[in-house]
Amino acid sequence: MKNYQSDIDKLKPCFSIGSFANLLNINQRTLRIYDEENILNPKRTTSNRRMYSISDYNKAQLILFMTKNLALNLSGVKIILLMLKTMDISEENYLSKIKMLASKAKIDDLKQAENIYKTSKRGRKKKTKIKLFSTLR
Repeated sequence: MKNYQSDIDKLKPCFSIGSFANLLNINQRTLRIYDEENILNPKRTTSNRRMYSISDYNKAQLILFMTKNLALNLSGVKIILLMLKTMDISEENYLSKIKMLASKAKIDDLKQAENIYKTSKRGRKKKTKIKLFSTLR
């Protein structure tokens, strides 16, 4: 039986920014911010459009795990990605290494769920109750 997994070029850009954002269930603006911050740099077409690969998908999953589950900001993500790159760890093992370190730091599933809840509220305006004033005569 042929192994199709080995036939896939993980570095070949094949997703536009829109389809990649849909795949990750995030906003396109988030991907643009990752690019501006040099955290996730997709390949560019001749017309300067961003194109993402399967390798970019794996890295984006790692970034989203760190920002949502571990509540890290992008500066923290940059530092951790740089540390992982300098350590002799393959990119495929980044997520498992981060999860192992999170458990050593006592950031369990409950804490991660709390972090997801907190980060899901970031940047949203609080709903204010509208007070109705009646005029008294």
